[in-house]
Amino acid sequence: MSYFAIGLGTATRNNEEKIIEAWYPQPQLNPSDALIKAINTTVKHDSGNAVHVLEKAQYAALAASFDAEGLSLNASLLNSAANSDQTIILTILETDTAPANVAEGFLKLHLLSHRLVKPHGTNLDGIFGILHNVAWTSEGPIDLPELPQRQIEARLAGRVIEVNCIDKFPKMADYIVPSGIRIGDTARVRLGAHLGEGTTVMHEGFVNFNAGTVGVSMVEGRISAGVMVGNGSDVGGGSSIMGTLSGGGKVVVSMGENCLLGANAGAGIPLGDRCTIEAGLYITAGTKVTMLDENKEAVQVVKARDLAGKSDLLFWRNAQTGRIECLTNKSAVELNSELHTHN
Repeated sequence: MSYFAIGLGTATRNNEEKIIEAWYPQPQLNPSDALIKAINTTVKHDSGNAVHVLEKAQYAALAASFDAEGLSLNASLLNSAANSDQTIILTILETDTAPANVAEGFLKLHLLSHRLVKPHGTNLDGIFGILHNVAWTSEGPIDLPELPQRQIEARLAGRVIEVNCIDKFPKMADYIVPSGIRIGDTARVRLGAHLGEGTTVMHEGFVNFNAGTVGVSMVEGRISAGVMVGNGSDVGGGSSIMGTLSGGGKVVVSMGENCLLGANAGAGIPLGDRCTIEAGLYITAGTKVTMLDENKEAVQVVKARDLAGKSDLLFWRNAQTGRIECLTNKSAVELNSELHTHN
């Protein structure tokens, strides 16, 4: 499996070789043999992963090759760049190794948000150390050491540069808007998020990179890095699904299909299909859970990690005793279909 992409890179003023971000409008998975041959011939690429800074003399031949393959956005980028001084790059990934530079890291994030790979489907090891902390502004990404001078120039020209955030990851919607989704606040979905067709992210919802949804979901809480939410599952307001970045854990937390994470609730274990955690209840791996039979009689006490990945579970806190209980929930969570309409 291999990937390639034509992109527009942002280099710093003082160092043209320092690329701080890259935008790839039409990345490709497993290009045709004819396209590979044309690319290799034009840029003299032999093998392996590489980032080529293209010369203007190469634009026309590459654009013609992309047009022949129906890759109109790549061709349009090259044709439109012929009269500009922007940095155009060609990034080729023949092996799925850890990203070696910013251009490779941004391509992998694009692959996730373009739905070409799913979370955990590409190697992102060390990406924090590769990416730069950047000022994401109303005039595009700016390298932090260059920001004060850019602000002076803008104000003298009658403009004010709005700094939207300072981070290694930009918001996804500035690069990619997948089909069939709604996002209430685009700043709360990072590039590298994977949003399935039919997903709605409400204003207080958050989706990190290398995380997201398979299909129809209502996200009003937090989906942490590494977490995948199954089709038909809802993440309630103020709720949170535990990731693996902060604690260094190795267990991948996920939600299966037709699950409900109640408002202000939390999941720290993988959930199977048709599971519910009631509002305000946070289940972690070490949480002691009293299992109930069909008559709601206590059967045994287990740690929540013993229930990881199991389906048809309903978790609640007993209002009288305060203990956390679990009952087999045989009915799937029914979603309001009107909330998931994206026409």
